[in-house]
Amino acid sequence: MSSPSPSPLSDHALESVRVIRDAMERAGSFTAVPGAGMVVIGVTALVAAPIAAAAGTGSGWLATWIADGVLAAAIAAGAIGLKAKRLALPLNSGPARRFWLAFLPSLVAGAILTTALVAQGLGSFLPGTWLLLYGTGVTGAGALSVRIVPLMGFAFMGLGAAALLTAPAYGNALMAAGFGGLHVVFGLLIARRYGG
Repeated sequence: MSSPSPSPLSDHALESVRVIRDAMERAGSFTAVPGAGMVVIGVTALVAAPIAAAAGTGSGWLATWIADGVLAAAIAAGAIGLKAKRLALPLNSGPARRFWLAFLPSLVAGAILTTALVAQGLGSFLPGTWLLLYGTGVTGAGALSVRIVPLMGFAFMGLGAAALLTAPAYGNALMAAGFGGLHVVFGLLIARRYGG
């Protein structure tokens, strides 16, 4: 009776490469954050802010900002897809999944709170709520991304706190400063330092 033959060296090498690749993926960061896309998102918010201000504080204001949020989400998805393709980064990788898992709960919470605040006639709390929750999501997801992203999240959180602690009349201006200004500034920094 013959003993089983040992596995070829190539099988061991392939298994080692797989283990190393999996470890690197788990430790990796999500680098497809699109600076150029963030600049475009910021510009759309800077356009939306005076339109929302002219609409007043009612449903026109809300509809303007929700429309801008939907547009921003579409721009972000397209820009992330383009940058990931250019850098040959799979969007179904471990770092990408963890990034979205950290980011999306804050957006879901924002949608739920928006519905509740509007139903209760407390729309003046929306700017602070949106800025604070978006900043929380960016900070959490940013821990899995390039170093500058969490800083942007903290800046959004600061504006959100300011919006909640100051007169409601400042809400729209703080929305413009955050969703417009911060996206443009940090988008330019990310594009310059991290390639697009």
